[in-house]
Amino acid sequence: MHTYQATENALKDKVILITGAGDGIGRVAAITYAKHGATVILLGKTTNKLECVYDEIVNAGYPQPAIVPMDLKGASKQNYRDLAATIESQFSRLDGLLNNAGILGTLGPLEHFCSSTFENVMKVNVTAQAMITKALFPVMRKSKSASVVFTSSGVGRKGREFWGPYAISKFAVEGMMQTWACEVEKTPIRVNCINPGATRTSMRASAFPGEDRDLLATPEDLMPTYLYLMSDDSADINGQSLDAQAKK
Repeated sequence: MHTYQATENALKDKVILITGAGDGIGRVAAITYAKHGATVILLGKTTNKLECVYDEIVNAGYPQPAIVPMDLKGASKQNYRDLAATIESQFSRLDGLLNNAGILGTLGPLEHFCSSTFENVMKVNVTAQAMITKALFPVMRKSKSASVVFTSSGVGRKGREFWGPYAISKFAVEGMMQTWACEVEKTPIRVNCINPGATRTSMRASAFPGEDRDLLATPEDLMPTYLYLMSDDSADINGQSLDAQAKK
């Protein structure tokens, strides 16, 4: 849905949590959602980055956001329970969850992967996303139409050499999304994935340091798909993995 055009109030009165909201795609998604009327909850590990996004949203005159500093690598079950309880007490419901936070780890042959790097990538990219989604499901059930969006990758659909633990984690995300989508099929919650594609972010620069960044799509270019899956226009879309960029 890279050609989707959201109305100005497409997300009016919705409450949406974005993980990894301090920079990159998460930052742009948070601002874009707020621009279209949502109250956004900014979750990330670096408080000063979240505060910058907060200020940008407030200064633009969009609905006042909330900040939740949390490092997903070290978050506990109780952290997630407390997050859900806070959202329920302050907002009464949650209409959207964008599982955007992720780490790249180290690229290279699987034969040479470091076990600690593998564990960290799986913790942030898979386990933490499963835990936060599980914890927030009860408060999302209070929404008339709730959307969970996981961040996928092209290397999570078709294996590619040297992408190591990151690729494995994204295959796991695709499977998690499909499983959850089947289980919520007859509820007001829907679960889907977005594959951002090659995007001008710091993670992409780490993976391809010699690449010409000017040739890449910006996070802003991807927003039609991110808006579509959070808006009620996608109420019937469940269990899908969408590309944010047109195939070249």
